[in-house]
Amino acid sequence: GDYLVTIEEKSKATFLRAYMNWRCMSAGSSRVCVRMVGHKMEESYSETLKEQMSIVEMPLSDPPLCVSCCPVNGDLLVGCKNKLVMFSLKYLVINQNLTVLDFERSLILHVDNLIPAEVAFCARHIAITTELDVLILKLELVQQSADRTKQCAHRASTLAKPVDGGPSTHTLQLELDEFIICQKPVELLGEESKLCEIPITLESTELPTEDTKCFQVRYLLFRRFTPDQSPFGFCEETKLHSVQLLPVYQTAHEETENKRELLSLFCFFSLPHVGYLYSVGKLVELISTYQYSEKSEQAVLTPQFLHVITSENLQCFTVRCSAVAARDEDPYIDTTVKACPPVALDVCTLRMQLFIGPKAICHFKNHIILLTKADTEDITERRKPTRRMLSRKADSIKSRTNSESEPGWNLYVINTVSTVQLYREMVDYSRTYKNVKTESCIHLLSEAHLLVRAAIMDPHFPKSDEQEELLRAFRESCAFLGDCYSRFDTKDYHLALPYYRMSGLSMTEVLKRLVSDGDEMQTYERGFIFYLTHSLNEDLNEELSKESANKVLQIFYLADPVQLPHILCSPCMRNVCPSTAVNYLQKVEKIMPSVVLTLTKAFMALKMGDLTMYEHEMDSYKETILACGFIGQPKLLRQHKEGMVMPTEFAVHLKEMQPGLLVAATVALHENSKIELEEADTFFKMLCSNSENAIPQLLVDFWEALLVVCSQEEILQEVLLRVTSQYVWRISKKQLPETKPLKTTEDLINSCNHFGLIFPWVTSIMSVGSPSDKDYHDDISKLQSLLCSQSINIASALPVLEPLAEAGNVGVTIRVLCNTRLGKHEEAIDQLLKRCPGAAVLYAQHELKDDSRAVWWNKLLPELCNRTRLTGNDCPVLISSLKETLSVVAMELELRDFLSLLPEDGTAAFFLPYLLQCSQRKLLT
Repeated sequence: GDYLVTIEEKSKATFLRAYMNWRCMSAGSSRVCVRMVGHKMEESYSETLKEQMSIVEMPLSDPPLCVSCCPVNGDLLVGCKNKLVMFSLKYLVINQNLTVLDFERSLILHVDNLIPAEVAFCARHIAITTELDVLILKLELVQQSADRTKQCAHRASTLAKPVDGGPSTHTLQLELDEFIICQKPVELLGEESKLCEIPITLESTELPTEDTKCFQVRYLLFRRFTPDQSPFGFCEETKLHSVQLLPVYQTAHEETENKRELLSLFCFFSLPHVGYLYSVGKLVELISTYQYSEKSEQAVLTPQFLHVITSENLQCFTVRCSAVAARDEDPYIDTTVKACPPVALDVCTLRMQLFIGPKAICHFKNHIILLTKADTEDITERRKPTRRMLSRKADSIKSRTNSESEPGWNLYVINTVSTVQLYREMVDYSRTYKNVKTESCIHLLSEAHLLVRAAIMDPHFPKSDEQEELLRAFRESCAFLGDCYSRFDTKDYHLALPYYRMSGLSMTEVLKRLVSDGDEMQTYERGFIFYLTHSLNEDLNEELSKESANKVLQIFYLADPVQLPHILCSPCMRNVCPSTAVNYLQKVEKIMPSVVLTLTKAFMALKMGDLTMYEHEMDSYKETILACGFIGQPKLLRQHKEGMVMPTEFAVHLKEMQPGLLVAATVALHENSKIELEEADTFFKMLCSNSENAIPQLLVDFWEALLVVCSQEEILQEVLLRVTSQYVWRISKKQLPETKPLKTTEDLINSCNHFGLIFPWVTSIMSVGSPSDKDYHDDISKLQSLLCSQSINIASALPVLEPLAEAGNVGVTIRVLCNTRLGKHEEAIDQLLKRCPGAAVLYAQHELKDDSRAVWWNKLLPELCNRTRLTGNDCPVLISSLKETLSVVAMELELRDFLSLLPEDGTAAFFLPYLLQCSQRKLLT
C-alpha cells in the first residue's frame, strides 16, 4: 500500500494517523479529508477521494510509542505500553473505478511489564526492543475447524520457566540515586527462547467468521545486554536502537517479477558501539557482528550494505544477507557445481563520510536520506571529550537544554554509487594484492561478488537498466575468484572449480589466464590442478588444441604425474601429440608403473600407428590383469560425446584383434559400477555399427559372460531374458550370428550355473529333428540349456518364447520344458505323446519323481493304454513305452491297485508278466 503513518503529539496528546493518497499534495491539490479507521464511506462522498489526501485517525486506548510497517503485505504494528496492536491493511472496492486503502485492527499482543522502545514487523515476524532487551517472535497460523473459530478470539501463549538472570527488571524497580542492579547477559535461540520471562497473550479483535485467522506465538530469539562498563563507572547511554527486519525474496525472473516470494529474513539491532545481524528465517543464528569506531546514533540495513551514523560520520559496512539467501535458495551451493563466499566471512568498512551532527537515517532504493542537526555548542563540546558517569544526577543534567540556541536542521539525499561502479572499484583495489598472494585479495573479491549477487536477487532486477552489466560482472567476479583459488596456496583451493564453472569460461580460456607461454619453471598450485583434473575427467564437449593439450601434459608431469594416464584418456585431450605423451609416460613408468599406465601407452601407440610397440605393451600382463586394468580408467574403451557413448580407437582395435579381452573388460567395468547395462548395450551397438534394434554377436557374448559373474538378481533376470530373446529371434528368423560366438554351449555349461546340462529326453527329441536345425544348433542348445537350469523366471520368459511354439521338435522341447518348470507334468506328457512318444518314458524317468511320481500311473499309463489300443501293432514305439511304464508302475504299487489300472479288454498274456513282477515284489518284502 502507498501510505504514510505518523505518531503525532499535540496538546500533550499522542495520535496515530495514516495519510492516504498523499501524493496529491505534491501534485498541487490542497483538498484533505479526515476519517476514522474502518469508517464506511458513501459512494458519492468517496468519489472525491481520487483527488484528495485522506487522513485516517486510528484511536488507541494507550498512547502509541512506536510503529512499524510490514514491507511484505503492508500491515501495521503499533507498540504501546504493555501491548502491541496489529492493523491489517484492507483494500475497499468502492466501485470499478475506485479502490481505497483502509485498516482494520485485527490482533492485540498483551506483553506484561514491557515498554517497547522500537518494534519491527515483517511477514508475521515481530522484533521488539527495550533499552537492553531484544525479543523476536513469529505469529504462526493454527489449523482449526469452523466450530473452533470463537475459541481463537482470546488465545494465550504458554509461559515457560523464566531464565535465571537475577532479579526481574519488570518486577523490581529500585529508585536509587547511586546504585544500579544489572541482570547478567543472556542469548537464547530457537526453542530455548521460550525460557525468557516475557509472557504474551493474544487477543483477536476481528469479528469471528469462518475466515478468521487464529495465531499462536513462537519465540525465535531473546537477547539481554548489560550496560557498557569502564574503570570509571557505567556508560549511561547503553541503549539498543535501530531494530529492523529485512526480507530477501526469491531471485526474480521476468515471468515471476510480480510474484515476490519471501526467501530469507534477517534482523538487525545495535548498541552504541556494536551491531548484530541475525538470520531468523529457516534457522535462527548470528551472522555478523559490527564494531563501530565511535558511538552510533542510528543504523539502517539493506540487502547490500549496513549504513551507520555516528556523531560525525556516515559509515558503510558490507553485509552477508546475499550469502545466506543464496544458500537458502540453491541447495547446490557449496558443491563442485556452484559456490558462494561463506557467511562467516569478516565484514568490511567500505566508506566513511564526514557530516556535522547526523541524527536520523533512512534508505530508499539507491538513496540515503540523512537528517542532521548543526549546533555550535555541540561542535565546541565535541572537541573536548569528557567521560560521563552513570547516575541519576547526571541524567538530570543531561536533560537540560539551552532554549535560546536553536539548532540548524539539514536534510540530505545521498545517491549511492551504482553496484557496477562500486564493483569495478573493488576489483581495481584488489589488484594491489594480486602479487602478494594473501587472503586479502580473495576477501575483497568475495565482497565484490556478494555485492553483485545481492543486486541480482533484487525483485526489480529484471527491469534494471544494469541487468546485462550485472550478469557480466557476476561471471567476471566468478572468474576472478577462480583465478585467486588457482594461484594462491589456500585451504579452500577446491573452490577454483565451481567458480570457474559459474564464470562460463572454457578450459582454453582458463589456461590462457593462468599459464605463461614458454615458462618451463612455472609452479602450479593445488587449486589449478584440482580444476584441471575435474574438468578433464568430465565428459566435456571441448577439445583442446594440440598446443594446449601438450601444455596440460607438461603441467601434470610437473605437478601430479600419477594423473597422466587418466588425463590422456580425456576427450578434451584428443589432439595431444601421442609421441610426446609416450615420452612422459615412460618417465613416469620408471617411478610408478601400473597396468593403467601400460594400457595408456598401448593406446598412444595405436594413435601413432606403432603396432610393434602396442603388442609389446599388451604382452606385459596377462589378459585377466589387463581386463581389470580398464577398471582404473574406463575412458580407454568408451567416452561420451554430446551425451552419446562413443567407443575409442582402442576398443575398435580390440574388437578386431582381441574380442575376448574387450568383452572381459566390459564385464569388469559393469561389475565395478563403471558402466550401466544400457550403456554397455549402446557401446557394443556403436562399436559394431549396428542399428539401434539389431543385436551384434559381441553384445550377446557380453551378456553370456556377464551371466557367469553377475550376482544381482534383478540384473541377472534382465540379462537372461535378453539372451533368451536373442536366441529365439535368431532361431525363428533363421539368422546366423555375424561373428563366431566366443563361447560354445559346453563352455557355458562348464563355467556358468545358469546354463544347465541338457536333459536326455531333450537330446532324444532333437536326435530325430529336421536337418535345418543343425545349422542353428548352437543357439538351440544354448536356449535349451538355459531352460534346463533353474535360474530363468519361466513366467516372464513365456512371451519371449512364443515365436518357437510351432517350430518342430525345437518347439516341442521348449513347450515341454516350460510346462515342466511350471509344474504342469500332465500337459507335458500329452505334448510328448502327441509329437514324440518315444521320449515320453525318458521324460517320466527324469522328471516324475517324489511328489510327481503318481503321474506315472494316473496319467502316463492310462494314456499309453488308450493310444496303443487305437493304433494296435502299428506303433511299436507306443508298445515299447507301455512296457517300460508297466515295469515302473509294477514296482511302485500294491498288487490290487496295480490290477485296477489294467484295461479290462487287455490281453492277459501281455500284462501277466508285470502282475507276477508286482506279486513277487510283495512276497520278497
